[in-house]
Amino acid sequence: MIGAVSTGAREEDTLWAVIATAGRKSRVANVYRSRMAALEDRAWRAQQVSAYEDFLRRSKQPVPHYSVAPVRRADLPKGWSPLPALGFLRGQFI
Repeated sequence: MIGAVSTGAREEDTLWAVIATAGRKSRVANVYRSRMAALEDRAWRAQQVSAYEDFLRRSKQPVPHYSVAPVRRADLPKGWSPLPALGFLRGQFI
């Protein structure tokens, strides 16, 4: 019975993160309770970046790539906040 309670607590603590990677730097762009929601956000962000890819390359900025991975709430950096899809255009990526 104790194991069942612990398992539920671990499931509530696990979220799905959309990870933005540009060059060698990575940042959690956003987190979701479901993997499907994270995948939808990843696809949307990739589409937004695709629209500006030529501009990024001409500006010699790294083009961010997005992935989805499980993350524990405790592993998020203190003071973490979501990353706007096009925040990298204003120098806010990392």
